[in-house]
Amino acid sequence: MAPNSPDVNNQDLLTNEQLQSYNQNGYLIIPNALSAFTTAALLREAQHMLSTFPLSSHPMTTFSTGASDDDNNNNNNNNNSKTPHVGDAYFLTSGDKIRFFFEEDAFDPTTGALTQPKHRAINKIGHYLHELNPTFRSSTVTPYHAAIARRLGFRDPRVLQSMVICKQPAIGGKVGAHQDSTFLYTDPPSAVGFWIALEDATAGNGCLSFARGSHRRTPVRSRFVRKEGGGGVEFVDVGADGARFPAGLEVERNRNQEEEEEEETYTMGEVKAGTLVLIHGNLLHQSQKNLSEKSRFIYTFHVIEGENKYDERNWLQPPEKGFSKLYP
Repeated sequence: MAPNSPDVNNQDLLTNEQLQSYNQNGYLIIPNALSAFTTAALLREAQHMLSTFPLSSHPMTTFSTGASDDDNNNNNNNNNSKTPHVGDAYFLTSGDKIRFFFEEDAFDPTTGALTQPKHRAINKIGHYLHELNPTFRSSTVTPYHAAIARRLGFRDPRVLQSMVICKQPAIGGKVGAHQDSTFLYTDPPSAVGFWIALEDATAGNGCLSFARGSHRRTPVRSRFVRKEGGGGVEFVDVGADGARFPAGLEVERNRNQEEEEEEETYTMGEVKAGTLVLIHGNLLHQSQKNLSEKSRFIYTFHVIEGENKYDERNWLQPPEKGFSKLYP
């Protein structure tokens, strides 16, 4: 059945076994979720966007993946012409636009000059492709994805961001272990990532790895928010009143949630192009740097429960018309 078929049956699209696997592990790999034709069209559109965006008017904003110890401090110690990474106006006003964020390693650390052609220098494109780009919208707001959301228990699923992540050859940055609900916090947490491989994702080019079951034992302790008074972003505690697990989740309570987590074991998720990976917002996941000569393009969008509280402190603020409805 085609991913955008109007005649979907949510029981057929996500079986009881698949749902049980997702609930148990915190992620679910669905091969061949997108046809080869649709996958190729999305990849072609992403490559076209990279080739045609204007470099002359770009503020040269980089995107830090959070792989180093200093990333959460939002620092940039290079004395070059780059704009410091996330937290500037170009990033904070990207929620209802399509913008391009450079890889940190795409620049010469001394001169600040690009060392790659622009189409090989971008870390990601975001964050409103699901509304502003017809090709990506037609593969986001679909009966297929709505049926999956319904099986996951969403009452009013809202798409709040979408991105193409390029994982460029040789410079595609490492992404350290993180939880998506830290960056897209609702109270209680509700984020789910729909992650679609546009190219084969392998150990060599930086595929995802998952801490299986960590969504049931790892609370969301911090939030990525706008600094009070303006001027960037920061991580803050969710607070005593903030929920740290989704409502109704069966949580493992074999250790104090405030204790330091034991070191997690990560399972590698090599997938073929066209694969959809569902990622629970509390799940710890990561990816290594792309050291190969092959890119690892993916398209991802995130869904939250529209009935849950989403406040003005979150870095990503809704557009005037609100976040996009996934249900008709």
